[in-house]
Amino acid sequence: MKYTLALTQQCNLACRYCYITKAEAVMSRETAASIVAFIFQHTPPGELIDIGFFGGEPLLEFELLKSIVGMVTRHPLYKSHPVLFSVVTNGTIFSDELATELQQLQITLGISCDGAPAVQDASRVFADGRGSSGVVEANIRHALRFFPFMPINAVYRPETLCFLPETVDYLAGLGVRNIYLNPDISARWSEPDLLQLPRLYGAIGQKYMEFYRAGEPRHISLIDSKIVVILRNGYHVMEKCRMGKGEFAFAPSGNVYPCERLIGGDDGSVHCLGNVTQGIATLRRCNHDAQSTANDACQSCTLSAYCMNWCGCTNFFATGDYNSPGPFLCGSEKAAIQTAYGILEQLRLEGITFSDHLAGTPLMSILGEVGALTAP
Repeated sequence: MKYTLALTQQCNLACRYCYITKAEAVMSRETAASIVAFIFQHTPPGELIDIGFFGGEPLLEFELLKSIVGMVTRHPLYKSHPVLFSVVTNGTIFSDELATELQQLQITLGISCDGAPAVQDASRVFADGRGSSGVVEANIRHALRFFPFMPINAVYRPETLCFLPETVDYLAGLGVRNIYLNPDISARWSEPDLLQLPRLYGAIGQKYMEFYRAGEPRHISLIDSKIVVILRNGYHVMEKCRMGKGEFAFAPSGNVYPCERLIGGDDGSVHCLGNVTQGIATLRRCNHDAQSTANDACQSCTLSAYCMNWCGCTNFFATGDYNSPGPFLCGSEKAAIQTAYGILEQLRLEGITFSDHLAGTPLMSILGEVGALTAP
């Protein structure tokens, strides 16, 4: 069960793309307490609880974040579930003291960085228009000393798509070993963009293999996620999007949404399922169905089992329908699957078996290397 709490709609950046509308809203502790009660009431016995802190910029409300973690760990049912905490930040706020507290609270830190300075500063800027790349790069280097396995999330848009291979080089050069490449699903993607994908993903695939051959593997989501599903003969039911069923997002107001990407301006309409303070019974049902798509082409496609055509928020931004994939998702998934197939075949010939991927734990392939780097 995944629960995302948008602690605030405030942010110290003014990114030129964002799924959350900026506002002064901050979650109250009373609302947070209702969310914690909802989490334990709604999660089946023994199931994993995955709690993510989101924004705006969630570290602007770090005291609130710590308070919510305390509410969770003091809950009578806390020991009945494995619980994971994570926070995704824009990378402009970091210190030794913050790192120590995150470690003590066992909160996984993730930072968003779109790439080298020219790429980062194309979209991720401060309110006065200054680029954020300098402070974010310094904080990534700093944070990696505390969190060597820290994931970095790089968003690519039509105007930065061509720099994707360079983004991998840049992040790897900083020492990042856990790289997530995600498209801006709200962008206007064109046919020329789609035509670039096989070449660009293929270039990333070559870098992926070079990392393995050098004994310094990197986890690259675009590649590793597809290697996993290929080896396991497709996505399992519980691995698919479960928004509004196994996944909920909460705005500062307490309004409940099926996914954090759908909070938007928190207008309480369109995607809103209700308000957490009114109880589970009052929530309306989300009509997303990850087990079927409204696109006939998907049903006859031989790659459908390996495709994320079930991602409700991506589909909505593309077509206005949770269950109908758009052209960009189709093109991106085909290019990623084909790239992963090629990597599997080539590296198998070189004696790399991907046993961790077969077990569904691709991140394990780099843990040994990370441990060796951080050993005293």
